[in-house]
Amino acid sequence: MNQRTYVMLKPDALHRKLMGRIISRIEDKGWHITQMKMMTLTEDILREHYAALADKPFFANIVETMTSGPVVGMIVEGDSVIEGMRILIGSTRWYEALPGTIRGDFANNTTCNLIHASDSVDSADMEIKRFFGE
Repeated sequence: MNQRTYVMLKPDALHRKLMGRIISRIEDKGWHITQMKMMTLTEDILREHYAALADKPFFANIVETMTSGPVVGMIVEGDSVIEGMRILIGSTRWYEALPGTIRGDFANNTTCNLIHASDSVDSADMEIKRFFGE
């Protein structure tokens, strides 16, 4: 089933110069990056994007991390790309992410975990609209 999803490379991926290696993994799966842009996030958009976490004590760390530099947002299309991207990126907790996943191979911190990908069709639609205005 052909789908679209939102993928975001977080500031730590750019700081660590992993952007090309991560994008290659996405393209190696045969998925297509149909739009891409670099942007700097604000606390307001982070409160909207991470609404489920905004009242948690660690939210300030998320804001600090996500505003520490630019992010790269992408619309990625392909067969079962939503579920497939979630598998490719690996567990949120870097120490649980399996080798061969992006986080399993490159992440070393749970807050700085390199990448975000939508977890459902509804969140993909909402996140694409939020970051690309579609």
